[in-house]
Amino acid sequence: MVSERSRTPVRATSLPRRRRLLVSLALVPLLAGCFAEKDGGEGARAAGGARLRVALAFPPAENLSPYGADATLLSRLGVTEGLTALDANGTAMPALAASWRREDARSWRFTLRDAVFQDGTEVTPAAVAASLGRATRAKPAPAALNGVTLTARADGGHDVRVTTAAPDPILPLRLASPSLAVLSPKAYDRHGRVDPVGTGTGPFRLTRVTGTTSATLERHDGYWGGLAHAAGIDVRFIADGTARANALRTGEADIAEAVPVAQAATLPAGTRRETATTRTTSLLLNARRGPFEDPGTRAAVRAAVDPAALARGVYEGHADPGAGIYGPAVTWAAGRRVPPAHPEPAAADGTALTLATYDNRPELPEVAQVLKQQLEKAGFRVTLQVREYSRLESDALAGKFDAFVLARNTLVDTGDPVAVLAGDHTCRGNYNIAQLCDPDVDRAVARAEATEDTGARQQAVMAAEATILGTDAVVPLVHQRIVTGVATSVRGVLLDPYERTLVGPGTRR
Repeated sequence: MVSERSRTPVRATSLPRRRRLLVSLALVPLLAGCFAEKDGGEGARAAGGARLRVALAFPPAENLSPYGADATLLSRLGVTEGLTALDANGTAMPALAASWRREDARSWRFTLRDAVFQDGTEVTPAAVAASLGRATRAKPAPAALNGVTLTARADGGHDVRVTTAAPDPILPLRLASPSLAVLSPKAYDRHGRVDPVGTGTGPFRLTRVTGTTSATLERHDGYWGGLAHAAGIDVRFIADGTARANALRTGEADIAEAVPVAQAATLPAGTRRETATTRTTSLLLNARRGPFEDPGTRAAVRAAVDPAALARGVYEGHADPGAGIYGPAVTWAAGRRVPPAHPEPAAADGTALTLATYDNRPELPEVAQVLKQQLEKAGFRVTLQVREYSRLESDALAGKFDAFVLARNTLVDTGDPVAVLAGDHTCRGNYNIAQLCDPDVDRAVARAEATEDTGARQQAVMAAEATILGTDAVVPLVHQRIVTGVATSVRGVLLDPYERTLVGPGTRR
């Protein structure tokens, strides 16, 4: 099920705007992609719909700001949407924008569908332009806008014109990023703060957040994609993976994300869903300061690590050994992969290092423990730190650890493979945990960013990957498959390799 609508724009009808709004709310739109099903409707209204109970691994880390890690949390719960979304092949498909076209090298015109915000106000070109403008001024900037200067303005009664300072061939993909979700004007205050409670456009309206423990969502009855089947969602944030699996087993949760592989076999029959993802777990080495400022010492770590042992042991076969930044779910990557040129490893000679990771993804502490053993066997002295992610992120971004184990979705920010390279591995990157600042890497990534042809861009991406891996600041460990627990009574869960969706209007029990 692959949408081609982004390639063949659909023009707005000539019906009056108010009448078209009524039509859009009454009909089930024919927009169903593999991961973006829109199948609510009058049946849901008549049935009332049972509430869904969802156990999530990651609590809000940034007060639910849409500009950072919490953006994906909001999209997975069906709270927020952007102008576009991604289909199964990573192609941009319509969301709040019904169609778009490129007008010149730097400008695109997006035609909006009729929609209302969760506060009852209309989604207008002015509101969309203002929302995108707020994202461009956010500090730090959303990863999807890393290195991009973007302006948006209303252009007529239904259109938004988006212009970039330099040609941006992947702008429709970029606007699918959860961090560029469109929110109501009421979401923003004059101090730059953003509040997504009741201000999104998705099928579910966030009404209450209780710290880092729970959240409550109600159905958004004005959703453009049809009335959701479920009356609402009750969310619990449970960092412990075993506790999430237990919540599913005992019937306290209908959906439990990121079930530990050690618990997968214990789930009741028919409740385990395994999804190949674009998430790669890597070992990031601090190239700016400490022992790994030396390339030879980084090479010694790379030589000591055994990814196959991690995939076979820690992940019990629910992962593939790390082959690069991009794994098997990025289907074109393997055939274009370029072997990196590594420096010669230096002797470990008892070098001391601090290795950190987080426990929201239950396998990561075990991965770190196995890495500790592998590195100590090679002659390093390792101190291990494990915390919950929200208590670790700021220190990791500040370069306070020598080494860090990170599970990173390589296509989550824009759907474009260049984005993760620019955001995570260049001098200007805003998620550069490895603190890597290498002129050769920056040039290789810049070449990929400037390449418009799809095949040539993919080849440039893989050349940049080889340059990054050649620094040994990034050591790919495994490519993950995510196990999600879903009660047998639940239908319509949206599992996708980009991990942007989970609950939609068709999700029900």
